Amino acid sequence: MKFSHIALLSLAALGPFTAGAKEMGFSQAWQQLLTVSDKLQAGAQEVNRAEAEHEAGKDLYLPSISLNGSYTRLEKPIELDLNDLNPLASMDPSTLPPSIGGALAGIPSSMFVTQFTEQDIFRSSLQAMWPIYTGGKISAAQGIHAAHVIEKEQQLQLSTRDLFIQLVDRYYGVAVTQSLAQTRGELVSSLEEHASHAQKLEEQGQIAKVERLNAQVALENAKVNFASAVRQAEMAVIALSRMLHEHEVDTTSALFMLADAPSLPHLSQLTLVQHPALKLLEAKEEQANGLIDLEKGKYHPTVFLYGNYTLYEDDSLFSKMEPDWMLGVGVKVPLLSRDGRSGKVQAAKSALLQARYTKAQTRQDLSLLLDQSYRQLLQAQEEVLSLETSLSLAQENKRLRDLAFRQGLSTSIEKVDAELKLTAVETQQLGAKYRYIQAYARLMAISGQLEEFLGRSVSHHTNVAMQESNNAG
Repeated sequence: MKFSHIALLSLAALGPFTAGAKEMGFSQAWQQLLTVSDKLQAGAQEVNRAEAEHEAGKDLYLPSISLNGSYTRLEKPIELDLNDLNPLASMDPSTLPPSIGGALAGIPSSMFVTQFTEQDIFRSSLQAMWPIYTGGKISAAQGIHAAHVIEKEQQLQLSTRDLFIQLVDRYYGVAVTQSLAQTRGELVSSLEEHASHAQKLEEQGQIAKVERLNAQVALENAKVNFASAVRQAEMAVIALSRMLHEHEVDTTSALFMLADAPSLPHLSQLTLVQHPALKLLEAKEEQANGLIDLEKGKYHPTVFLYGNYTLYEDDSLFSKMEPDWMLGVGVKVPLLSRDGRSGKVQAAKSALLQARYTKAQTRQDLSLLLDQSYRQLLQAQEEVLSLETSLSLAQENKRLRDLAFRQGLSTSIEKVDAELKLTAVETQQLGAKYRYIQAYARLMAISGQLEEFLGRSVSHHTNVAMQESNNAG
């Protein structure tokens, strides 16, 4: 059917978003979205951060070595006065023979003082500490880090599946809104032709004025609906273009339906085995178990090796007496702590139970979502097929009303009613096909079969292209 001048002008409003736009099949759009999505990039960086923390946690098994330096100023140097030691301190010079007492009295008191250190002390050394038994705290921390990586990976998978469903809604939403605009444009063209014909019949006295007015009102309403459909198509194209970080995008993959519905038991099996939400909660369980082991490890002693090697020291007597290096084994036994170890263990156990209960509830929610989506798929499929008969009836009814109106055997109201019924059936079937695509996409996303959906869309696109080529030939 040819569009009228007004309908063509209205359809031209879609031009800036389609003419010269970048054509994309659904599979190509999905690959581009995986590349340009800021949400997925942010999720990938969370995974990278968790992996880096996991790698950093491996260093807990290694010894720590530090270079220490110090400067200390004492109130006074550390000294030892022999006069303060027995037996000299207990001697009374008057009780000694005169020769000995005189000899001692002639010795300066400074000769009895030995200086061990300077007043200013400079020191530097290498110190090492290597834990060899921590009660399982290091292993538990490593397990928590590893489970945290898995958690972030599964969160990224969930984001990917959510984004896939969103792309399906927007991508095929463009096809639906553009088809709807085209359908309503055809209705405007048909009603314009009918209004013009009704005007001539009124002038010839073949129909009443009320029938011509009825045709004109129907035309005006159709123009309003057509303009609304054009705006919806514009917004659908804009939303898809922004999502793909493109200025203009034109879709090439059409709506499709499967000959046979997928197997629900197979979908349920795949979902309950590999869904990211369940794996994420399993990672939460691992983290909770690790936290329990970590808190229980605080009750155990810590055994460690330690050592010290002096790099620089002053020339004092104390420094000469001190050995240049030392090695040893140490143990630290916690007796009384203020960190609430027992409460933290109980909190970790509660976190474990929470993860298990949440996992059980999630399994129920996924089964329910799968059942709902599967029945929505069947309902949409049945609606599309049942509307085929209604569509044929509406087309035939319109053809007969057009013929009868030209021959003066039908009223304008009857003809307009036939036009509107045909448009309503076409719109209803278009909506059912869109709901079918949405339900099928949810089923594939829930069960982790994104590639299956992509393969179907590519296969359907190829078949449509070959059919159009054969028709053109």
